[in-house]
Amino acid sequence: MDPVKVRAIAGMGGRSVPKEKRAFATNPELAAEAGRKGGKSVSAEARSFSQDRALASTAGKRSRKAL
Repeated sequence: MDPVKVRAIAGMGGRSVPKEKRAFATNPELAAEAGRKGGKSVSAEARSFSQDRALASTAGKRSRKAL
């Protein structure tokens, strides 16, 4: 599927929930806890960005271009 179309469809899902009902938007502590849980579920060896700085740098550059 065309990447532009995929992005448009994904955006519709995000906009379908009012901002005040988005849990992470209204509760930063909940978002922080979810991030910690996600970080604990992956072993240090499997965290590709912590093992490969060039990969992390490339991903950051790509995300800035996407904005």
